[in-house]
Amino acid sequence: MLFEKGRVCMKIAGRESGKYCVVVEEGDGELVMVTGPKKLTGVKHRKCNVNHLEPTTEKLEISGTSDEEITQVWENSGLIEKLGLKK
Repeated sequence: MLFEKGRVCMKIAGRESGKYCVVVEEGDGELVMVTGPKKLTGVKHRKCNVNHLEPTTEKLEISGTSDEEITQVWENSGLIEKLGLKK
């Protein structure tokens, strides 16, 4: 599946378009739960239609769904600098 847990995606629709997010829970096929987290990428923890996401080749190894845990994984992965994100 393209939108498995930990997949880094770019939002391509809505007010958060152009921002990166991480899939934290797989959904029923059309919806997945994503987060940025907001303090790092500007994407809130919310359900998102998969048609509004563009998956990247990057994947994070996440275990939980809290924004603090995911921020730590972003920092350890080195993707913040690679994708040009500002902390």
